[in-house]
Amino acid sequence: MSDLLQGLSAALSGMNAQATRLRIVSENIANADTPGFHRKAISFESLVGNTDDSRAVAATRVTLDQRPLEQVYDPAHPLADEEGYHDGSNVDMMIEIADAREAQRSYEANLRMFDQSRRMLSSLFELLRR
Repeated sequence: MSDLLQGLSAALSGMNAQATRLRIVSENIANADTPGFHRKAISFESLVGNTDDSRAVAATRVTLDQRPLEQVYDPAHPLADEEGYHDGSNVDMMIEIADAREAQRSYEANLRMFDQSRRMLSSLFELLRR
């Protein structure tokens, strides 16, 4: 039964981590046109604790992408310099869409794993009642 509970815990931690990742991707997409915005990236870490369950994962820290900002030509923009350029963002929509899809699919896989573990645990309890 301990393995089933560890499976539930691992799936739940995966769902939480992917939900956090999807939130970061959403922030990047929402700020793609914000001047001076640096893309955010999130890293994951395997959790090893008192339960000795190395399958659990957590989103740890958010970092800013250090790639150079896009130079946008718009002489009418209030932040434009004397040549008419201002700093855009370094958000690449193709990367963000791919990250969003990957996070969604990973979330769904963890959800299926959680549901399967829950059904197995329910079946075990049903067998023990007999």
